[in-house]
Amino acid sequence: MENLDTSSKNVNNQTSSPATMRAIRLHDYGEPADVLRMEQVEIPSPGPGRIRVTVRACGLNPVDWVLCKGLYPGKLPRGIGLEVSGIVEAVGEGVTDVVIGDAVLGSADFVGAPSAGAADRAIMDYWIRIPAGLEFVQAAALPMAVTIAYNHLKALGVKSGHTLLVHGAGTMMGFAAVQIALMDGANVIATAGDTYADRLRSLGAAVTSYGDGMVERVTELAGQPVDLVLDTAPVSGILPDLIRIAGGDPRRVLTISDFGAAAKLGVRASSGEDQTLRYDVLGEFAQYAAEGKFTVPVAQTFALDDWRRALDISQSGHARGKLILLPAGD
Repeated sequence: MENLDTSSKNVNNQTSSPATMRAIRLHDYGEPADVLRMEQVEIPSPGPGRIRVTVRACGLNPVDWVLCKGLYPGKLPRGIGLEVSGIVEAVGEGVTDVVIGDAVLGSADFVGAPSAGAADRAIMDYWIRIPAGLEFVQAAALPMAVTIAYNHLKALGVKSGHTLLVHGAGTMMGFAAVQIALMDGANVIATAGDTYADRLRSLGAAVTSYGDGMVERVTELAGQPVDLVLDTAPVSGILPDLIRIAGGDPRRVLTISDFGAAAKLGVRASSGEDQTLRYDVLGEFAQYAAEGKFTVPVAQTFALDDWRRALDISQSGHARGKLILLPAGD
């Protein structure tokens, strides 16, 4: 490991590397617009089993704003931006699968590091090399959508031949889940708005709209009660209808959002599932993305300094795709 010296001081002592970097962080919990601010902070060093990257792209997600309000509380200050693509510039002790200069994608260590992906540099706790043909922006859009969709489909028990309803297929988790379920041989019905309805149909899903009559429309498309339902939509009080679509059995419905109603109705919720996130599948789907066989739609990209506009769009509920910060200005 001598040639990959793990100490970031060897990198930071070079005159071309600044001692500080920009990072978006919170020092207290509360509304994101109130507690988040951009700061100049000391460049962190990667600990054992960690790497540091120059961030080329960072995906923003609704969970970032929930973290600001106290989800998974921990040591403060901390950062936002949980999914990252970038160039390795320092490696921690025990890291042997990448070298300085490699292009990688994966997850930022928002728990163990004082900042996360929304910064000029980030400490990563899981990574894979970016396959040839996959750009940094698309790479940064993959980690959460792929891993969360994949793990929930497996927890739900979706298999080839099942008829699955993905409610909220216009969300990035839902859009990913439709593709993964189709790859696994399921028959997929998707509820979605106009933004992605045609794209979902082109993938092979039967698509219908939200709103009044949804139960009847889905049942007509399926020809019978569906086998399983994955709810990836924001909370809207829809769970009783999804139970009806599943033939009245709440255990055939899994929601990633409406935990309160799920507990009352007997619906399965990701908060109560005994599951270990399978990050190892990320490499497979990154390769699919590089080959044009899988995608997570990117709606807009923003310079790091423009992060407040990205926050406003995300919280408006009208992002219509992944929002990506570009600290390097790509």
